[in-house]
Amino acid sequence: MVSRLNPYISFQDTARAALEFYREVLGGTLVLSTFGEFGDKDAPGADLVMHGMLETAAGFTLMAADTPPGMEYRPGSSISVSLSGDDAKELRVYWEGLATGGTVTVPLEKQMWGDEFGMLVDKFGIGWMVNITASQP
Repeated sequence: MVSRLNPYISFQDTARAALEFYREVLGGTLVLSTFGEFGDKDAPGADLVMHGMLETAAGFTLMAADTPPGMEYRPGSSISVSLSGDDAKELRVYWEGLATGGTVTVPLEKQMWGDEFGMLVDKFGIGWMVNITASQP
């Protein structure tokens, strides 16, 4: 897999509706995961989108999620840049470079879904997410 760069949009609680709308407009395949799939299925907000990805035949990739329960939603700062792929060495170099002078908000480490993932705000105030796809056995 080649590394890719794509937008990642945060919503208050309308990520599912927004992504379904974008799929209607742009076409493609939409995959959604909820907070309940990776935690307490009965918790408030369990049905909200933890991660959604729309991939189109034209080569567009759009990712989005609802703001996690307990986190503040801040309109205007609702988009991040996502770097993802399976070239761990390349993506770690990007991570280190972007973190220089910035603030790491989620350390780049193995997550419950099996990939390595981290979040940071670069020295210019731009949010970045890096996901290194887990190796397949």
